[in-house]
Amino acid sequence: MRFPEFLLDRTSQAFRRGPSYSNLIVLFAVSSGGLVAYADSRSNNGVESCQGPPKKKVLVLGTGWAGTSFLKNLDTSLYDVQVVSPRNYFAFTPLLPSVTCGTVEARSIVEPIRNIVKKKGGQIKFWEAECFKIDPTSRKVHCRSNIGTNLDGNGEFALEYDYLVIALGAKANTFNTPGVVENCHFLKEIEDAQKIRRSVMNCFERASLPNLTDEERQKNLHFVIVGGGPTGIEFAAELHDYVIEDLAYLYPGVKDLVKISVIEAGEHILTMFDKRITKFAEEKFQRDGIDVKTNFKVVKVSDKAITMTNPSTGEFSVPYGMVVWSTGIGTRPVMLDLMKQVNQAGRRVLATDEWLRVLGCRDVYALGDCATISQRRVMEDIVEIFKVADKDNSGTLTVKEIKDVLDDICIRYPQVELYMKTKQMKDFWDLLKESRGNAKIEAIDLSIEDFKKALINVDSQVKNLPATAQVAAQQGEYLAGCFNRMKQCEENPEGPRRIREPGHHRFLPFRYKHLGQFAPLGGEQAAAQLPGDWISIGHSTQWLWYSVYASKQVSWRTRMLVMHMFIVAMLHLPQHSILRRAITWTRQPHGEAAINQSFRTSSLMAMGPLGVEKSRSLVWHVALAPDSS
Repeated sequence: MRFPEFLLDRTSQAFRRGPSYSNLIVLFAVSSGGLVAYADSRSNNGVESCQGPPKKKVLVLGTGWAGTSFLKNLDTSLYDVQVVSPRNYFAFTPLLPSVTCGTVEARSIVEPIRNIVKKKGGQIKFWEAECFKIDPTSRKVHCRSNIGTNLDGNGEFALEYDYLVIALGAKANTFNTPGVVENCHFLKEIEDAQKIRRSVMNCFERASLPNLTDEERQKNLHFVIVGGGPTGIEFAAELHDYVIEDLAYLYPGVKDLVKISVIEAGEHILTMFDKRITKFAEEKFQRDGIDVKTNFKVVKVSDKAITMTNPSTGEFSVPYGMVVWSTGIGTRPVMLDLMKQVNQAGRRVLATDEWLRVLGCRDVYALGDCATISQRRVMEDIVEIFKVADKDNSGTLTVKEIKDVLDDICIRYPQVELYMKTKQMKDFWDLLKESRGNAKIEAIDLSIEDFKKALINVDSQVKNLPATAQVAAQQGEYLAGCFNRMKQCEENPEGPRRIREPGHHRFLPFRYKHLGQFAPLGGEQAAAQLPGDWISIGHSTQWLWYSVYASKQVSWRTRMLVMHMFIVAMLHLPQHSILRRAITWTRQPHGEAAINQSFRTSSLMAMGPLGVEKSRSLVWHVALAPDSS
């Protein structure tokens, strides 16, 4: 073989080997018929990783707040990361009530999960499928795709894992009330918000038909919200603004027949907020004409009426046009099956320890709405804590011995500090004085009974964390940090000392940091309860709500879209507002194709009296056209 042919053959082999040659320069000298090739044979990271030990498989179920936060903060170069979810996007769920009435468009709060994957260097595999069974014994997860089929024709497949992160969220809790699933709307997903949006418009259209009595029109325009929590109250406020600011101009003949009712089983709405916010919300709704029914329990929902009961009035039925059910969360079937396998049957949600590890499983973690932390009680370990502190086995604890374990106790059992805070105690020594009277600290010498007496009430501060996006996002970030530091923490543990075993825990336990909560109340007013018991109510709080929610978006695209929609809302542009809210898409949004579709429709919208009519026809045409993407 001649030298040029040999060199060309070697050069082509270098090209075919691909990643093993990161830099390859080929120079042709046409006039002389020669060829010069230079290759930098340094291997890239991909080849090095293949030569090393195989990476551990981390399987993530879900792309909600917890799952997405985990993926964004995980060092994917350390693991083989796989993600399974029935939706291929992340939705900013706190703004779903705003989507129902068009204050914010669905595309503005949706980010394709593959965009998030690309930002991680493409080292994450994603499959759009639903998990229907988790087998912790064989370390397998069984999934079913709803967009295609495999060779067997059922779209099912199984995935193995080394670490499993369950972030499946929860479903709406119906409390097994008859007729709820068949006749009510929920508000958990983007599709739910768009169904509500169409249903509102349909109610007004039906009420505008000829030959209807006023009673029939009132029935069609009676909107019922079951549940006085943040989601239900925010939707009621959004719906009221929608009717007053927009629909009253589109349907002037029926605007006076509209009625909005909020049904709450408790004594007040927004019970998780400060009483001042609850009182302000109830008074504002009364001024706005929103009927708030407290101490009412819904017992049945038919296709024509909702039946409720009250201790003073008994059971009665009320006709309605639309019902939105927002009464908390329930457990998904796949989680109920897993709970039976790990001896947690009968619980409302899956239980984990303070490190988010599922109790009864190995290498399985659960976070977000599908799980709750089962905080260890001090009194369960009081004897072991005493033994660990009593280093000289004297049967009593001195001040020095207590100081040596005090930090570990407060880290391992956060209810100790919470109890002292509620009792306005400065430190642990005030807690001991409470049980020993005015004895001097230096003279304290605690027996096991004295130690029990001092700590007997601290477990009263153990509370479950709320099922909010804020909690889920912090849990995802915490768990990703643990995975990133897993190797170094095995050698140098950073957690508190173990009580029942020697050594220390690898990581510090999860601690939730409450950053505040908002309750938009309509009329460009909102209420906020921020850290430090700071309460803010009014128009300025609404602007703060706009700023916070815009800054919390997961991408600059969604951040700019949300800011744009908020600015439009604050400027009160009536023509554009009616257009923006009245359009109802005929297609269900589903992943990236739907997001691109919404971009196409949005680009055709124009402002002004002439642009409105033109843009309406164009948008309707595009919505009915086949997808060209």
